Amino acid sequence: MKTSALVVASAVATALSLGAVSSATAQQAKNEKCYGIVKATKNDCQTATSSCAGTAKKDAQADAWLFVPAGTCEKIVGASLKPKS
Repeated sequence: MKTSALVVASAVATALSLGAVSSATAQQAKNEKCYGIVKATKNDCQTATSSCAGTAKKDAQADAWLFVPAGTCEKIVGASLKPKS
């Protein structure tokens, strides 16, 4: 009896976690990386010179990016969909 309850609980936990992953993936699909608009230490992920979020050294760092809603980046002055060189 206890084994079957554990199996059911594991199945439910797995199903819930898969739903969370697909929701996160769907959310990312509605966003785009926008380069050159971050404030220092507020980037979302890696840059050319670092491997973690929150490591941008200066405001508007060219290789640091933020996720913004799709279509928004092109409307921001100084922003780019590709890293600036």
